[in-house]
Amino acid sequence: MPKTRVQKSEIVDGLAEKLTSMKSVVFTSVAGYTMEDANTLREKGRSVGVELLIAKKSLLVRALEKNGFPITRDDLEGSILTTFGFDDEVAAAKLMAEFSKGRDTISIVGGILEGQFVSKEAIQQLATLPSREQLLGQLVGTLNAPISGFVNVLAGNLRKFVYVLSAIKEAKA
Repeated sequence: MPKTRVQKSEIVDGLAEKLTSMKSVVFTSVAGYTMEDANTLREKGRSVGVELLIAKKSLLVRALEKNGFPITRDDLEGSILTTFGFDDEVAAAKLMAEFSKGRDTISIVGGILEGQFVSKEAIQQLATLPSREQLLGQLVGTLNAPISGFVNVLAGNLRKFVYVLSAIKEAKA
């Protein structure tokens, strides 16, 4: 049964709302996308703060235009699965890059990052970046390195002093 104008308008408004609160979006062309794939992908998406949605391209393009993204139907080829990353810019790209590995019928078409439409190559590069938690861990380790090095230097002097005292004690005994 076809959707009414009101229903289509509600879908466009819902998509536009998601586009205002997202950090990144990945558009994936899905052919041969089964219900089993959909359930698996949704489950993985929930765990990393990603929402997946399939909508008609015409409605998706309207929502994109409503939010000021200059994307046409020609930029989006095939049936499009839209993946919204709300918590982490990298999460949606990682999820879709991992999912499309080994599947010839599923390919990343492009995405939106920092308010700009980006190519599939940019999304695939984004997918290779470490997650936010890994980057924060690396930052903490980098910031902690000089401090722990300084502590080791100070402890080394005390350790050597104790060795000297124990050597003097053994020499006198």
